[in-house]
Amino acid sequence: MKAVIMAGGFGTRLRPLTCNTPKPMVPLMNKPMMAHIVALLKKHGLNDIIATLFYSPEAITGHFGDGSSMGVKMQYVRADADYGTAGSVRNATKGMNERILIISGDVLTDFDLTAALRYHEAKNAKATIVLTHAKNPLQFGVVITGEDGKITRFLEKPSWGEVFSDTINTGIYIIEPDILEKIPYRQDFDFSKDLFPLMLRQEDLGLYGFTTDGYWRDIGNLNEYQDAHMDVLAGTVDVDIDGLRSGNASIGEGTRIDLAGVHLSGRVIVGKNCTIGEGSKISNSIIGDNSVIGPGSIITNSVIWSDVVVGHNSELSSDVIGSKCSIGEKAVIAENVFIGDGCWIGRGARLSANIKLWPEKVVEEGAVLTRSLVWEDKWLRELFTDSRVTGLSNIEMNPEFGAKLGAAYGAFIGAGKTVVTCRDSDNVSRMMNRAILCGLVSAGVNTFDLRAISIPLLRHELSSGKEAGGIHVRRNPTDKNLTDIIFFDANGKDLPTSKTKSVERLFFGEDFARAPREKVGGISFPERTTEAYKEKFLSSLDIEAIGKKKFKLVIDYSNGVASTIFPIILGSFDCQVVALNAHLDPRKLTRDKYEFDYSMKQLSHIVTSLKYDMGILIDGGGERLFLVNENGDAFDSDRLLTVVTDMFLQTHKDVDSIAVPITSSGEIDLLAERHKVKVVKTRNSHLAMMEAAANKSIRFIGGTKGGFIFTDFFFATDAMYSLAKLLEMMAHADKRLGEFDTEIPRLYLARRTVNCSWEHKGKVMRHIMADTDTMRRELVDGVKVYMPEGSKGISVLMIPDKERPLFHVSAEARDQQSADRLALDYEKKVIIWRDEP
Repeated sequence: MKAVIMAGGFGTRLRPLTCNTPKPMVPLMNKPMMAHIVALLKKHGLNDIIATLFYSPEAITGHFGDGSSMGVKMQYVRADADYGTAGSVRNATKGMNERILIISGDVLTDFDLTAALRYHEAKNAKATIVLTHAKNPLQFGVVITGEDGKITRFLEKPSWGEVFSDTINTGIYIIEPDILEKIPYRQDFDFSKDLFPLMLRQEDLGLYGFTTDGYWRDIGNLNEYQDAHMDVLAGTVDVDIDGLRSGNASIGEGTRIDLAGVHLSGRVIVGKNCTIGEGSKISNSIIGDNSVIGPGSIITNSVIWSDVVVGHNSELSSDVIGSKCSIGEKAVIAENVFIGDGCWIGRGARLSANIKLWPEKVVEEGAVLTRSLVWEDKWLRELFTDSRVTGLSNIEMNPEFGAKLGAAYGAFIGAGKTVVTCRDSDNVSRMMNRAILCGLVSAGVNTFDLRAISIPLLRHELSSGKEAGGIHVRRNPTDKNLTDIIFFDANGKDLPTSKTKSVERLFFGEDFARAPREKVGGISFPERTTEAYKEKFLSSLDIEAIGKKKFKLVIDYSNGVASTIFPIILGSFDCQVVALNAHLDPRKLTRDKYEFDYSMKQLSHIVTSLKYDMGILIDGGGERLFLVNENGDAFDSDRLLTVVTDMFLQTHKDVDSIAVPITSSGEIDLLAERHKVKVVKTRNSHLAMMEAAANKSIRFIGGTKGGFIFTDFFFATDAMYSLAKLLEMMAHADKRLGEFDTEIPRLYLARRTVNCSWEHKGKVMRHIMADTDTMRRELVDGVKVYMPEGSKGISVLMIPDKERPLFHVSAEARDQQSADRLALDYEKKVIIWRDEP
C-alpha cells in the first residue's frame, strides 16, 4: 500500500508568507508543514510515499530528497498541467494496482490513520473518506452518512442553507485501485466535484465515511496558520517538537539563552543556533533557527521564522515574521501583522494592526505604517456575500478599495475583454464606480459605463453576449450607511460562488498582473441600452388588453432609476398615474422600516381616497415590487407571492411547472394542487431563481422579497416588467388584486430567531437532520419539515442565517395559535441543540 501526499498548492491565501515558499514547505513549529504529514504516515506504517507536485517542486524535492532522512521512501511526480485533485493522483499512480491513502501536504492533523484503514477493510469499502466535525463547516465539503456508514449525500463548499451537518470531508481518502481507474488520465477531475458524486450516482460502489474525533485543521489562510501554532503550544494536537525540554520551553541545540535573565512564559519553542538577549520576554511564541532576539524585547503569541534579527527593546504581538527579516531596535509591531521574507523594519518604526508586508519591503526608521496592501478587519473573513460586496460608505468602501477590487475582477475576467458597469445616483456609488473603472482598465479590461441605470437594464445589456461581465454599485436599500457592489456573469446572471471565490483569491493574494501601458483598457459610454430594453419590453405584452382597462395607478418610484425609464413605457398602456418620488435623489435611495411603512400607508391613503385600482412601490434598484390593493390593503411579500402565483396560473392555463423558494408559503403548494402544476423549490436567493429560469418548462419564478421572473421576457427579476405583467393578468382575468386575494386559501405564519454562533450552526444542523430523519422534508435551503398530522400546509423551516450568527425558525399552520406553538417547540429544540456540549 502506498500513500500519496498532494503537495501542489500555490498557497495564495497565505501570501505574503508563500511568496517565496510553496505552501507545503511553510514552517510549522520550525518544520515544513509537509514534514508533519510524512511523520504521521510513518507512525502508521505508511513508509512508501508519492508526492504530487506542481508549484515550486524543487523546494520540496530539495528538502525531503529520497525520504531516507525521515525513515521513509519518497518519490515525486510533477504534473505538466493542473489536473485537479483526483486527476493529479491518477497521473501519479498510473500503472499501480494497489490501495492508496491520499492526504494533503498542508494540513495539521494527528488522526489515527490505522483506525481508518481498519474501518475501510471492515466495510469492504471501495473508497473511504475520513470525516470529522467542524465548528465552521461552510468552507469544506459537508458529508452525510447513513447508520451503516455509507455516504448518502455530499455537498462541496455549501452555503449555510445547505450545511445539513457539521461533519466535513478532511481530504483524507482511502481508495481501491478499481476506483482509481474511473478517474480519466491526464484530465481535470476532482475528488469532491467529480469522483464522489459519480460513485453516489452508481449504486453499490462502496463509498463510506469514517468519522474520527482527532485534531485536524486545514491551514487555508493566515489566521488559520496562527491558530495552528497556538493549538500546538496549547497541547491540543500531538506532533513532534524538536529541542531539549526545559520547563515549558523547548530549546534547540546550539542556542544561547540565559534562562535566569530571560523571562519565558506559556509555551515557547526556540530553534537551533539562536541567541536570546538578556531581559527579553517571550510568551507563547516560536522562534526559528539562527534567529537573534535583542535584549529587552517583548514577543507574545508570535511566529518568527529562521534567520530573523529582532533589535533590542522591540515589541511584537500576535505576528508572523518571515525568514531573513531585520527588525530594528525599539520597533513596535501591533497585532495580526504578517511580514514576508527579507523585510527591513527601521529603528523605532511602528506598524499598525492587520497589515501585510510583501517580501523585501523597507520601512524607514521612525515611520508609522498604518496600511499596507491589505484592508480592514471587515475583509479578513470573506469578501463576498453571494454575488455582493457590502461595506461602510467611504470607510470600507473607499476609492483605494474600489480600485483594488476592480483590478482583481479585471484580472479574473482577462485583459482585452469588456465589462459593463453602472450605478444608482448616490455620490458614493458614483465615486466607487469610477474607482472600480480605474482598477478594471489597469488590468487591461475595456469598460462600458452605463452610468445611472437599473439592474434589470444592466442584465439586458449583458444578455446580448457582447461583454464578459458586469458590476452595479448602489446605496444599500435598507441601511443608508452601506454601499453594495454587485457582480454579474457574462450572461447577466449573478456571479456564482465558484467565480466570486476566484475573485477573492486574487484580491487577497494581491499578486494580480497590471497591463502594460499600451494595453491599458478603455472606457466608453454606450447609448442604446434603454431603447433596446423598451422594444423587447413592449413586444412581450398584450398592450391592447392593458389599454382597454384604463387602469388607475399610484406609483412610488423610491427616487430610483426606474423613474427615468418607466414613465416612457407607461405611455403605451393608456393608464392614469399619480407618481410619487419620481425624480432621482441620492439622499432618499435608502428607506428604513419606519420610512418604508410610512410610504406604504401613504400609498394606501391615496389609493382609497382617489378610488384607484392599485398602489405600487418600486424599490430604488428597480427589481422589487410592493403592492397595495384597491381596498388600501398592503400585501406582505409572502402573501404577494401567493397572489401573483394565482394570477399567473389563472391566466396561463398551459403552464406545467413554476418555481418558488423553499421559504415560500405552503399556500403555493395548495394553489399548485388546485391548478395541477408542479412546484420546483429553489434556494432563497436571486441566483437560484435565475438558475431555475434556465429550465424551459418553468415560465414563472416567484420570490419572497417582491421579485418575480417571467421567463417569456427575461431570466431575472424586473419590477417594471412585473408591474406591467400584473396589469396584463388583471386585464385578462377581469379581476382586481383584492378579488384574487379573497379567493385564495390562507395559512398562518410564525417566525422565531435564535442566536447561534457560527461555530455551533453546523452542530445544530446535524441534530436537525437526525431529529427529522423519519419525517417528510425538503433539503433545498435549510431543512423544511412537514408535520405528520396529515393536514396540508403544516410545516417548519429551520435555516441558518448566512450573514449573521442567527438561526431562523418559520412555522406555518391553519391557524395562528398552532403556528405559534409549532415555532416555539422548534425554537426550544434549536436552543437545546445549540447549547449541547
